[in-house]
Amino acid sequence: MVKAKSWVMAQHFDGFPKKSDFGLKVEELPEPKDGEVLLEAVFLSVDPYMRSFSKTHMKEGDVMIGGQVAKVIQSKNPAFPVGSHVVSNSGWRTHTLSDGTGLTPILPEWPKDVSLSLALGAIGMPGLTAVYGIEDVLGLKEGETLLVNAAAGAVGSVVGQIAKIKGCKVVGSAGSDAKVAYLKELGFDEVFNYKTVGSLEEALRKASPEGYDCFFENVGGPSSDVVLQQMKNFGRIAVCGSISTYNDSQPQTGPYPYFTMIFKELKMEGFLQSRWEHKHPETLKRLLAWVKEGKLQCREHVTKGFDNMPAAFMGMLQGENMGKAVVAV
Repeated sequence: MVKAKSWVMAQHFDGFPKKSDFGLKVEELPEPKDGEVLLEAVFLSVDPYMRSFSKTHMKEGDVMIGGQVAKVIQSKNPAFPVGSHVVSNSGWRTHTLSDGTGLTPILPEWPKDVSLSLALGAIGMPGLTAVYGIEDVLGLKEGETLLVNAAAGAVGSVVGQIAKIKGCKVVGSAGSDAKVAYLKELGFDEVFNYKTVGSLEEALRKASPEGYDCFFENVGGPSSDVVLQQMKNFGRIAVCGSISTYNDSQPQTGPYPYFTMIFKELKMEGFLQSRWEHKHPETLKRLLAWVKEGKLQCREHVTKGFDNMPAAFMGMLQGENMGKAVVAV
């Protein structure tokens, strides 16, 4: 019998999450039955979507949702031998019994010198999100100018690098001088700290006086309306996230950018990476190849200890991370 820990949402978040919103549970798991495996978490992910999905996909007492890289420690399923590693949407748990449904084995060609935690980041869901947003939603072309906000985060930092691989000018917005320096190291053409610029409009115009062909939106809120004013005619916007609104107790209203969208003839599309699930295996191999070739740099913000999951989650929502935020068990 294995003792499994899990973090549950003790009560729905009201505004920004607080420690008392979470509860730690311990239970004993039975031995795996035929066809089942016992997983032990190695790395767990904390992501912005968990905050927004908690409103619509969870009820009080549910285990917090999320992905993890796990090791198979017992197996009665030949597809998942003991000692192998998988990506699993098991949520915030140390151990999970699974019948194999939804488990994704780590790519067999995964290099030994590359941390498996990247399967939760640049070679995982955030990387997939970046690729599909750029290629399938925006249709980004060589020579175009792309703006990405929350640019030092798990998705934004990959978006900018892929856009550079494709021969584009990349402008990034981030929330600290350290993040600005990091993005310049990654090869972004222009970067600014949105918290310290006197005018967002002026910062955008200075970074790209000719405007923007594409905008990869991660933040939402009033700043997005300022960006739309700077879009070129027929510009395209991929709406990936709205982290600035996730902790609002009351939904924000306005501004309403319809006239701008009409007269500039803009195209705006929201998306989830799961739409292209059929392409995941091929896309993950492309992302891994870019990492191996040195074209895609990966930084992680690692918190140690399963007991620190809530703190890691809240820190990520406050922007403490550069790159992907993960918890190492």
